[in-house]
Amino acid sequence: VQLQASGGGLVQAGGSLRLSCAASERTAGRYSVAWFRQTPGKEREFVAGIANSNSRSYYADGVKGRFTISRDNAKNTVSLEMNSLKPEDTASFYCAAGRPTVSGISNPTLYYYWGQGTQVTVSS
Repeated sequence: VQLQASGGGLVQAGGSLRLSCAASERTAGRYSVAWFRQTPGKEREFVAGIANSNSRSYYADGVKGRFTISRDNAKNTVSLEMNSLKPEDTASFYCAAGRPTVSGISNPTLYYYWGQGTQVTVSS
């Protein structure tokens, strides 16, 4: 599966961005999908994911209520709607697909496929 992320950019604090991840083949019913982010010198950090086993969405504590992950099964895309952005959200964002259990959905080592990063920069 090839993943292509897009939608990053520069936005002021309090603004919004929508990231999109296009998959080369169907992921619905096959893979859990997630967004991670990474800043220089730090480990890749879970942001949000949709578990394949129960179709539920999961979020990191720091983005709950601000970010929304969704998938369009007909288009094989996964989106991340980001609102009320903060300067600390600045990072490269990566989409991923894999077969983690629900308890492991935040573990990046359990994902097989990764998109290239898309940079999100939030200015204060």
